[in-house]
Amino acid sequence: MTVHPAILRARRRDLARGLLWISPWLVGFALFMLAPAVMSLRYSLADYTLLEPPVFIGLANYRELLGDRMFRIAVQNTLLFGAFSVIGTTLLSVLIAVLLEQRLRGAALVRAVVFAPTLVPIVSACVTWGWLFNAKFGLINSALAAVGIDGPDWLGTRAMAMPSLILMSFWVIGTSLMVCSAALKDVPVSLYEAADLDGVPAWRRFWNVTLPMISPAVMFNAMMSLIWSLQVFAPPQIMTRGGPENSTLVYSMYVYSNAFVYGRMGYACALAWVQLLVTLVLAALLLLTGRRFVYYRAA
Repeated sequence: MTVHPAILRARRRDLARGLLWISPWLVGFALFMLAPAVMSLRYSLADYTLLEPPVFIGLANYRELLGDRMFRIAVQNTLLFGAFSVIGTTLLSVLIAVLLEQRLRGAALVRAVVFAPTLVPIVSACVTWGWLFNAKFGLINSALAAVGIDGPDWLGTRAMAMPSLILMSFWVIGTSLMVCSAALKDVPVSLYEAADLDGVPAWRRFWNVTLPMISPAVMFNAMMSLIWSLQVFAPPQIMTRGGPENSTLVYSMYVYSNAFVYGRMGYACALAWVQLLVTLVLAALLLLTGRRFVYYRAA
């Protein structure tokens, strides 16, 4: 079936008008995302020190990763941080949101207090937590000393440094809490009424009614937490510098060090592409796993 020439001209005119309106975004995407990504991929295949022109070496940077001990340490630390951070923040946001839905006095104030840390700049937060964890003068150890407990060196020992960073990550759950709270308000009251009529206990009502109905929000929070935790940089960089004994050396810190400390931009680009691929794979696995547990209501 042929289309009338006037209709074709109208469609082209609409397309041109639409492209004109989104052209600022297209230009910005091309200049600040697409071009840097292409350049990064090119540099990952080269020996590039920032001071000299890049020299093509093929997949040598990627082969070097296989024998890089620090690369393995950074991967292990990042996966450890990510696992506990994702699980912990997701569970905390759900439990606190459910608790605040019980019509408790001051629930709105608690939501505001929990959300407030998300407004604090990350550098300021890291400096503050570094002071809280200070072994000699920190508020945490001072409070423990007041009750006769000798507090540990939170950031100065291999056994406590990573748990301290994980504990800090639980502080910024305000956004996840708001997402869960909004999802809870969308659960049909009729489901709770039916559960009450059937004599379903509270924990079974939570497990069989509440959790399935808010599962899309839980999945969203888990996905965002996963992406953030795999790219974490500021807390370990500011608070521990990757120590002690590389126990908090995370992947993004290793990328940064190779690029701007050791001057190995080509190797750093290869590390960055591996980080991107691993993030995509883990995100895809989370989505595939979520298909078995996430319940989407029909519109």
